[in-house]
Amino acid sequence: MRAERAGTKRDSRWLGLYVLAYLVFLYLPVLLIPLFSFNDSIQAAFPLQGFTLQWYATLYGNPALSGALANSLVIGVVAASGATLCGITVSYMDLYGRSPLAVTISAIARLPILIPGVIVGISLLILVNLIGLGPSRIAIVLGHILVALPTTVVIMRSRFAAIPRTVREAALDLGASDWTTFRRVMLPLSLPAVLSAFMLAFLISFDEFIVVFFLAGTEPTLPLYIWSQLRFPRSLPTVMALGTVILAVSFIIAGTAEILRHRGLGAARRNPA
Repeated sequence: MRAERAGTKRDSRWLGLYVLAYLVFLYLPVLLIPLFSFNDSIQAAFPLQGFTLQWYATLYGNPALSGALANSLVIGVVAASGATLCGITVSYMDLYGRSPLAVTISAIARLPILIPGVIVGISLLILVNLIGLGPSRIAIVLGHILVALPTTVVIMRSRFAAIPRTVREAALDLGASDWTTFRRVMLPLSLPAVLSAFMLAFLISFDEFIVVFFLAGTEPTLPLYIWSQLRFPRSLPTVMALGTVILAVSFIIAGTAEILRHRGLGAARRNPA
């Protein structure tokens, strides 16, 4: 018995060390970006030369940066709205639809997360050229909806699944139609998940690079702007400052989305009706 306990403690210790090493390997390079963004040198190297905020000051009054940011915000909001609406529809029909087609569509909607981004980008480029759109803002929006759709489907499906089926059945028994039940009962109960899905879809769209690389026309998004600046060594500190701002905003949005999602699921368990 003691030997088993000692073995369990030893395994737990090794597992903890493995997790710690994994987290350091994964997040240490990310943490270096904010560190070097305050360094008074254009070289991202140790030792640090001093503390400065000049790289953040260069972010203001930059017309190219402002245009790329505006494009990313507009595309992100439109794509997140489209992906959320599609995710709500697909996940609801997957759970409550009465045909195998709904299950098939749900599986197809989650498939892009398994396909390499390069393949998705090339395929979408061929498609938009065939239908006459060509590389443009509309093409980017359609591509971002495709990329963000799996996330919204997963979030909304888990939320709808957490609502007891008796709630929907009671509404139908009282004479409500399927549309009324969805609009007046299921959707209000799922509002936290809807907001969470929208926020995460916006982050996916805002940070997407590969699809935009193939579909962007004359209006680059923020990731394309960052990529173009990496060719100039003197722009590296400004890029790191911009990356730090994006990291901070992304963590806030992702954290808020996760809190909303857990609150929605917790509310469903405490008060299912």
